[in-house]
Parts: sequence; C-alpha cells; structure tokens
Amino acid sequence: MSAENQLRERICELARSMFDRGLTAGSTGNISARTEDGGLLVSPTGTSFGRLDPARLSRFDARGRHIDGDRPTKEMPLHSAFYETRGRTAAVVHLHSCHAVALSALPDADAQDFLPPITPYAFMQMGRVQLLPYFRPGDPAIGDAVRGLAGKRSAVMLANHGPVVAGLDLEGACNAIEELEATARLALLLRGTTPNMLTPEQVAELVRIHDVAWDEA
Repeated sequence: MSAENQLRERICELARSMFDRGLTAGSTGNISARTEDGGLLVSPTGTSFGRLDPARLSRFDARGRHIDGDRPTKEMPLHSAFYETRGRTAAVVHLHSCHAVALSALPDADAQDFLPPITPYAFMQMGRVQLLPYFRPGDPAIGDAVRGLAGKRSAVMLANHGPVVAGLDLEGACNAIEELEATARLALLLRGTTPNMLTPEQVAELVRIHDVAWDEA
C-alpha cells in the first residue's frame, strides 16, 4: 500500500474513533493531513467522522488546488491558515466536542488562556490555547483570525463552535484535541470549587522541558 493510501486509511480510522467516542457528532468536524508531495488530504463537506471513505477524501496539490475527491469542508480557510502560519504543521483537526464548547460559552472564559492549569498534559501537547470569538461556520474571517496569531498558537477554541488543533503529525493532532476536550470537562466538573491548580512556576517548567511554543500574551 502506498504512503498516501496508508494516510487515507489512518485519517478515516482516527476520525471514526473520535466519532465512536462522542467527540463529535453527526456531520460535524473536519480533519486534514499533509501528503508526502506537499499536498493535503481533507475530509469532504457534509460528511460524518464515523463514515469517511478513504477513496473520497478531498485531495489538494502542493499549490493548494483541489485536484481529486469530493468537495472539501467549508472550513478550508481555517485549515489553510494553520498550514500557512505554522510551517511544521502536518495535520489539523477540528471538532465540535461538547465540554469544550460548553466552556467557551461561559461569560468568564479566558481568551488568552482558555484551559485552566488543572493537569500538565494540555500544556505539554498544545501550550497556551487561544479563545477566538464566534464566527459563522465557514466564514473566511476565521482563517484571518488564525493568521493574526502569527503562528504562536497550535490550538484555538472557536467560541460557541469547537476546538481546532494543528499537530506535527496526524496522531499528535488527534491526541492533543482529545486532551483539550478532557481538560475542558475537568474544568466544568470543578466549577464552583477551589481546586489546587498548577502554579505559574510549574507551568513554566513544563514549557521549558517540553519545548512548548509559548509567549507572554
């Protein structure tokens, strides 16, 4: 099996796993991955993560032209913005995961640090997660908002919509977005309590040891 066909199968396998575990529902969510020739494989518009067909994934060449497969997700501006601003990006995943969306709808959500420092794992995999304002799904302005971050974030949360994660490989992007959802769930479970959070010093240590992209925004 060629490397591209293996990638097609893996995209569908990981998407189905996330769907089966309730991380996105119906025909929501989209996923893309870089091919060896610099092109992209992208989930088609209106498709379910639980029923993606490897042969029908949208195929883009290295110049960003749609050359094969079904019509791509309407969130292509979002995916393209990450590939353009974070040069090492090899995959982008966008879900409509329940707990992350719920946390984004709360009035006290922190735009600069969307995820509270409950565990080390979100920091290790994503660094700081930026909460972006609400945009209509498919609005090209979402891509502009991501470009405005100048590549400083590997993960964003679209308010009232869902998380997006860019990764150095496909599995890494999927693992990170699952960690984002798990941390959001913990944050909701702990609301109204006074939990012991990681200290700024502990977060700084994680950033240093794991070479996490970080800034003092």
